[in-house]
Amino acid sequence: MEDSLRERIGMLTARYPSKRAALLPALHAAQEANDGVISEEDLSSLAALLGVSPSHAFGVVSFYTMFRTKPVGKYHLQVDTNLPATLAGAEEILKHLLKHLGIKLGQTTRDGLFTVSSVEDLGASGTCPVIQVNDRYYEAMTTDKVDALIESLRRGEWPEWPVAGYFESECNILLRRRGRPDSASLEGYLADGGYGALAKALSMTPAEVVDAVKSAALRGRGGAGFPAGLKWGFVPKNSEKPVYLVCNADEGEPGTFKDRQIMEFDPHLLLEGMAIAGYAIGAKRGFLYIRGEFSWIARILEQAIAEARAAGKLGDNILDSGFEFDVVVHRGAGSYVCGEETALIESIEGKRGHPRIRPPFPAQEGLWGCPTVVNNVETLACVPYIIEHGADAFRKIGPNNNFGPKLFGVSGHVNRPGVFEFPMGVPLSRVLEAAGGVKGELKAVIVGGLSTPLLTAAEAADVRLDYESCLKSGTMLGSGAIIVMNQTVSIPRAALRLMQFYAHESCGQCTPCRQGTHTIVHLLQTLLDGHGTLQDLENIERCAATIRGATLCPGGDAFAVPLGAMIRKFRPEFEALCK
Repeated sequence: MEDSLRERIGMLTARYPSKRAALLPALHAAQEANDGVISEEDLSSLAALLGVSPSHAFGVVSFYTMFRTKPVGKYHLQVDTNLPATLAGAEEILKHLLKHLGIKLGQTTRDGLFTVSSVEDLGASGTCPVIQVNDRYYEAMTTDKVDALIESLRRGEWPEWPVAGYFESECNILLRRRGRPDSASLEGYLADGGYGALAKALSMTPAEVVDAVKSAALRGRGGAGFPAGLKWGFVPKNSEKPVYLVCNADEGEPGTFKDRQIMEFDPHLLLEGMAIAGYAIGAKRGFLYIRGEFSWIARILEQAIAEARAAGKLGDNILDSGFEFDVVVHRGAGSYVCGEETALIESIEGKRGHPRIRPPFPAQEGLWGCPTVVNNVETLACVPYIIEHGADAFRKIGPNNNFGPKLFGVSGHVNRPGVFEFPMGVPLSRVLEAAGGVKGELKAVIVGGLSTPLLTAAEAADVRLDYESCLKSGTMLGSGAIIVMNQTVSIPRAALRLMQFYAHESCGQCTPCRQGTHTIVHLLQTLLDGHGTLQDLENIERCAATIRGATLCPGGDAFAVPLGAMIRKFRPEFEALCK
């Protein structure tokens, strides 16, 4: 191992209470230093440096999809082919790319320049088709842009193409700085009154801050809608152990791409929210767990943290208050299940992302057995507004028990895919209008991400986007990830793509998920190949019903519930495939 890499890993370990927790960032560093490959020698050296066994290190490397032990080309082109990407034409882009290079999927060109892979989700559903080249995204791709990209890379040139995508903000809270040239800078944030809410919070007691968030009835924006203030209140008072705050920025569910808007274009809003939350719960350290593919956003966050620290907004004695709080950016490495809070905690600790049995819950025993609060990006970004303007002002936005702004990511068959900020309870029709309307005739829509039941066009006509209204309509608000499908979509094929994702992303810990997903994929593929029977369809339904509620984490329900809805609501399409 090179001395420079050894020195870098030493700096990484200093950020964690436990050396082994630096395993993921150390693996990223080793891979970047060695042309995109982790060698056996480096893996053994890393294990020794961090005090873990070689088998543990290998177990971690083999769990996460971003770590590679075999060489790839100088340019590794990874095409997102998940459901939103497929609706945007990703399959055609992949075929064109392979034909242009004259190779098959997974192969490397003879000159060693290009390797092409298909990946499940890149958190860019609103700007698909997207190709990740090494750690750089190229979004809204067309066949002409693919050709131009390849020719540029052959010359050793990286094209600078602006990121596409639309946005609109009615509330002007979470997206208020989106589109400004100084959106990510501390100077611009301070000019807009940034960190004023932190100063106000530090003039209050921690209990008063918690009470303000409780009074605002802020519900978690990660999917479950659990009250944030209530979660904060679960942390034991006067704990002898350190208390930790974790920001879940993994954003790995297909259709979800909203949190990157805040991190990329208003990072100080998130950091201010984290600092206030840290003060409220008594945490001195926060970990921002971001999906590994967002390497450029991780750099933006690192820069923002450095700026905030230099300005006395993070670090020791914040604003001369005696309060200490700092943030560590921790990149994941490609695992959907790490979006589940206990699997995320395991990942930060330098392990495979396996969900834990609960109880105990993280508020009692989380990171390193210490009290831990896990909130997602959008939830924490709402906190400064609540403290600055008061709970009553927040409660004036949206309907009863569904207060505040909400980000909705719209992908699929719309004219202006993007992220839109509206009050909770906004009609789905208004969000689709902001997205430029549906291309063609609406057939079905998913309103909360791939893990929520789809709605038919008739069911979607009068839906309002809040937790209770969605439940009454037979679905869930989830993350607010809206995937629109027009009349050209085959629902059985959409079901297969859904199940292929969950089969690929199963952590393997639970038999129902590990085996059941692949069984359903096989049966769906049999139907679509024209060899299936009605008995196969019934077996799919029986398998999904058996899996519901039978897994350690919500992962089993995440595919069993939406799959059941697809078959129930579009059964004639499935039966038409049966012999």
